[in-house]
Amino acid sequence: MPGHHTRTHDATATVTVTAERTSADRDTWVTTGRAARELCLKRSEFDLAVRLGRIRTARDDCGGGRRVARAEIERLRAGPGFPETLRRSVRAVGTTEGAALMEVPKTRFTRLARLGLLVPVSFRLNRYRAVVWLYPAEELGLFRADGRNAQLLTGRTPESLRSRLDAGLDLRPRNWRARHLGHLLRQADDPWARAGAVASLLDPLHVSQVVEDLCDRSHLGRFREQPPAHGAPGSPAAHLARDLMTARDPDEIAWLQADLARLTQEARDHRPAPRPAPRRPGPAPRTPRAAEPARGKLRGLLGRWRRWRR
Repeated sequence: MPGHHTRTHDATATVTVTAERTSADRDTWVTTGRAARELCLKRSEFDLAVRLGRIRTARDDCGGGRRVARAEIERLRAGPGFPETLRRSVRAVGTTEGAALMEVPKTRFTRLARLGLLVPVSFRLNRYRAVVWLYPAEELGLFRADGRNAQLLTGRTPESLRSRLDAGLDLRPRNWRARHLGHLLRQADDPWARAGAVASLLDPLHVSQVVEDLCDRSHLGRFREQPPAHGAPGSPAAHLARDLMTARDPDEIAWLQADLARLTQEARDHRPAPRPAPRRPGPAPRTPRAAEPARGKLRGLLGRWRRWRR
C-alpha cells in the first residue's frame, strides 16, 4: 500500500539520521575516561586538570555525565612539551612535599597556607580523618620565584600576621571553597545550575533566608552540588567533607547570599521554577434531604385527630 510504504520510508530515514548524528557525536566528543587516556593522564590528574580549568568539559545531553570535545584534546596534545608539560601543570603536593619544593620548613609552609597566601586545590582525609590539603606544585614554584615573597620565605613573619595566626586564623577551608566554587561555575551551563553552585556552599538555613519562595527553593535544590566523595554516605568522613564545603564566616556567608540572590533572580527571569498545577474544584456537596416522619408516628397522630373529631 502506498501509505504503508511512505511511513516505512519515513521511519527508515529517521533511524538513518539518528545513527549519523550519533556517529558524528562520537567523532566530535569523547568520554572523560577516554580523554584521560589520550592525554596520558591518570584519572586523578585528569580530574585535577578539570578542576583547575586546564581541560574544558561539557555536559552530555544524553545523561552520560561530562564529556570532552575532540578539538579540546587536539589543542592540548599540540601544546609544547606534551605530555610532560601538561602533567607538571596538574601535579598536586601536600605540606611535606610542598615545603621541600619551596625550600622552607613545614611550619612556615603551614603558616603561609593558613594566612591564605597558598591556596589548596583539593583535600583528602587520612586514616585518622585528619584533613590533608593539596596544593598545585606549579603555583608553589611561582610563589617562590616571585621576589616580592622573599621576606615571607626567609625572614621573620610580620607582627600583624603573627597576631592573626595566634588568634586562630586558618583560611585554607575558605580559600578551597572559593576555588571549588569557580570550578562549579565553570561547569554550570544553565542559570539555575549557577545559582545551585553558590547554594552548594551555604547551609540550607542561609539559603532559605535569601530564597524564600518554596517552589524556587525546591527547584534550586536539584542543582546543589554534593561535596567531593569521601567515605560512604552518612559516614564521619562524609560529614567532615560536607562541613568543609559549608561557609562558616559571617562575611563569607553574606557574600555568598548576595550572589545567590542575584543568580536566583537571573534564573527566574530565564525560566521560572515549576509550580504544582492548581487544584480543580470538586463537585458541590449534596444538600441532605429533610427526613420524612416515620410511618408509625404519622398513623398515631392521624388516629388521635379522628378520635378528637368524634
